[in-house]
Amino acid sequence: MASSSYDIFEETIEETFDSALNESMEQAFNEEFENLTVRQQATKSKKKRAYIDRDREDGHNRLWNDYFCENATYPNQIFRRRFRMNKSLFMHIVTRLANEVPFFQRRRDATGRFGLSGLQKATAAIRMMAYGCAADAVDEYLRLGESTAISCLENFVEAIITLFGNEYLRKPTPQDLQRLLDIGEIRGFPGMIGSIDCMHWEWKNCPTAWKGQYTRGSGKPSIVLEAVASQDLWIWHAFFGPPGTSNDINVLDKSPVFDDILQGRAPKVNFFVNGHEYHLAYYLTDGIYPNWSTFIQSISLPQTPKASLFATVQESVRKDVERAFGVLQARFAIVRNPALIWDKAKIGKIMRACIILHNMIVEDERDRHTQFDLSQFAQPESNRSSHVDFGYSTDMPSNTSNLMAIRTRLRDRNIHEQLKNDLVEHIWRKFGTQNEY
Repeated sequence: MASSSYDIFEETIEETFDSALNESMEQAFNEEFENLTVRQQATKSKKKRAYIDRDREDGHNRLWNDYFCENATYPNQIFRRRFRMNKSLFMHIVTRLANEVPFFQRRRDATGRFGLSGLQKATAAIRMMAYGCAADAVDEYLRLGESTAISCLENFVEAIITLFGNEYLRKPTPQDLQRLLDIGEIRGFPGMIGSIDCMHWEWKNCPTAWKGQYTRGSGKPSIVLEAVASQDLWIWHAFFGPPGTSNDINVLDKSPVFDDILQGRAPKVNFFVNGHEYHLAYYLTDGIYPNWSTFIQSISLPQTPKASLFATVQESVRKDVERAFGVLQARFAIVRNPALIWDKAKIGKIMRACIILHNMIVEDERDRHTQFDLSQFAQPESNRSSHVDFGYSTDMPSNTSNLMAIRTRLRDRNIHEQLKNDLVEHIWRKFGTQNEY
């Protein structure tokens, strides 16, 4: 009897304890589950993008009244400084973009409200390129968000390359070559068509796996631009992409600068220096370039008055490409500041678009700043020592033997030495009696 009562009591205690424990555990689980749910909801609410009514119509109206209306707030010289080009050229670009690129066409959204105008989008891209500023820096004035500004920049550079690349980053035509030869002859270098050099653009966000090949010594990662520029700062050749560890010679080995000559597509050039005839135009370079017939360097340690005069004139004329790099970086700070983009292809498009815009500005303002009387170029053919054969066929195929022969002529050191000596004599006869020399 006693044993039976004790078993019943013990069972009752166990049931009561189990029930209390289950209730306690269930309550704790429910509380923890509710807390977790609340935290997840709070996290989701924090990550949700906040809608900002930027009043984009007011941004367009303010931009129009400040720069583009009949009685604009800011005069043309301030427009030129802030947009890096004259208003007529900028409006020509915006008109082409609005007519031919859907991204820059103003449309209505589902509510019937107008979106951003082509002026706002093009201005945002130009401001980012001109000042090298972050994408959200144009928000307060132009009224567009950071992601939209980045999209404007990417679409703008692609449109510039598509619409204007063939015209403003073209190879010299026979007429262009003749003009370059005439200018070179006036400056003391018959047969010279420009100067060539390289520039480095620092790449701040270079992927870690690539830093070894894009970093030179203890410096920072960079990408190389090889360019050929003429006296008016027009950039005729641009090869962008080699890693920063490459020097000028390594870049030259990869460059397509002589492809047209090797493949027989380049116009034929003839010129005379000091009574000798030559058939390959040349570039002025610094001392790192090899002694090829198409490169003329300065004389590092001149020992005679003739050599000293040649070095002075060559170094002054060769600065054309250095000036072009300086103007390009001053005009578009985005290529002067470290590149913040991860994608190398996008960086290349930005550089290419900047060069195209640079050439468009050079063409638009060339007549206002030229240092030469253009009537000098209308001289009779008999008075020129440099000629382009306009009747020469440039579509002739080049077989392997011809290609090797042309390549040998390009790299002929004997022709290089003879041409350099002839130029020393020519410059001495041309400038040796002037007081400044």
